[in-house]
Amino acid sequence: KGAIVLVPEISLTPQTVRRFKGWFGEQVAVLHSGLSEGERYDAWRMVREGMRRIVIGARSAVFAPVPDLGLIVVDEEHETTYKQYDTSPRYNARDVAVVRMKMSKGVAILGSATPSLESYYNALKGKFVLVRLPERIRGRPLPEVEVVDMRKGRWPFSDLLLEKVRERLERREKVILLQNRRGYAAFVQCPDCGHVFRCPHCRVSLTYHAAGRNLVCHYCGFRKKVPSSCPNCGGVHLRPRGLGTERVEEALERWFPEAEVVRMDLDTTGRKGAHWRLLDRFWSEGDVLLGTQMVAKGLDYPEVTLVGVVSADVSLSLPDFRAGERTFQLLTQVAGRTGRGDLPGEVVIQTYSPKERAIRFAVNHDFEGYAEEELRERKALGYPPFKRLLLIRFRGKEEAEVREVAEMYGEALKSDRIEVLGPAEAPLGRLRGYFRWQVLLKGDHVSLHRAWAEADGRLRPEARRREVTVVPDMDPVGML
Repeated sequence: KGAIVLVPEISLTPQTVRRFKGWFGEQVAVLHSGLSEGERYDAWRMVREGMRRIVIGARSAVFAPVPDLGLIVVDEEHETTYKQYDTSPRYNARDVAVVRMKMSKGVAILGSATPSLESYYNALKGKFVLVRLPERIRGRPLPEVEVVDMRKGRWPFSDLLLEKVRERLERREKVILLQNRRGYAAFVQCPDCGHVFRCPHCRVSLTYHAAGRNLVCHYCGFRKKVPSSCPNCGGVHLRPRGLGTERVEEALERWFPEAEVVRMDLDTTGRKGAHWRLLDRFWSEGDVLLGTQMVAKGLDYPEVTLVGVVSADVSLSLPDFRAGERTFQLLTQVAGRTGRGDLPGEVVIQTYSPKERAIRFAVNHDFEGYAEEELRERKALGYPPFKRLLLIRFRGKEEAEVREVAEMYGEALKSDRIEVLGPAEAPLGRLRGYFRWQVLLKGDHVSLHRAWAEADGRLRPEARRREVTVVPDMDPVGML
């Protein structure tokens, strides 16, 4: 029989391919959107003709035409990158894998140290089989975790984290630091009048990048130089606010000038192959690997004995009911990068919210305890996995038209069988020049589909006339 192995990001494909080719040789094919059309066609043809029986790739590989398919493995099944939400067809590769194996009478394996609560709940209810791996890789103990309350600490590094990093550098051990925000600072502000520089196309602040002194929108790509004075009051004392990877790198170089720091974020990995070149550099000569969430995924370096989370609060502040779950997953995943060899590992988590549920349970590596409390709250509020969600997004150039179409749909969708939240302006109310509104529906699958089909059948012509794009997203993975 044939098999498909899915990884959450294209950047993780090479290491998985190396492992599988070591076991199965030329039976392995690679399929993902990062290949050229010719490369994809050749791989697809060899798979279709049975010349390659194992396919490795990102989410689109779930549709690979493997003859006599008997197994699909979804590695890190909790990752949101398995959902294609920006273009049609909108699907979650994890769910496609489960359905495809059910139809083929094969096996789907959903692997994760921090499974999504939807998958975990399905296992608790007997819909999936729950297989626990009680021991860590090579039988290594879990790392010791310490939390620093930054309301009382030094910014951006606490005394404890500085001490731990210094110890590792003296012993020639390696360190991973996570700061899940790229750039130098989250925004630039005038202290005299409070003005914040914002994107003219999106309702978001511009991120400051020290290289070139640029203000950049991470959503539409707009950029401009930092002006010499405030356009609102003329003040000349403009200040960067917040903390990005560039600013952490600067602080590291100030505290540890002899250390070799490797920064890994979207700005340093944009070119083909850059991701692996940076990791090779860290492996061969680096002391500290600093980066966004990509440093939490799939790295296996036995020499890493310390992980530091510079600011655990970044993802907690997002307007999303899964913000806590994502924070717990990220902290647990990055903590797992240390202590994988003969030497024990330690983790230092810096936070302004030490009593947050996600942080409290991550400190104790207690997934089941976290899941129990989170599921209890979700049940009370009517969120997944207890109800399905349908998020309907409205987008257009004229704000009044977008709002009115959203209001028409909101009224038409009202039903005794579903709960309608909104319409309301989206958390990102303007993006790439388009105004955005949304309606969120809660209910069972059949009722949501019926309500949507009836309302859209009546109102779609009016939405088109007003040049408003209406997009339904069943089981959304993000609320922005």
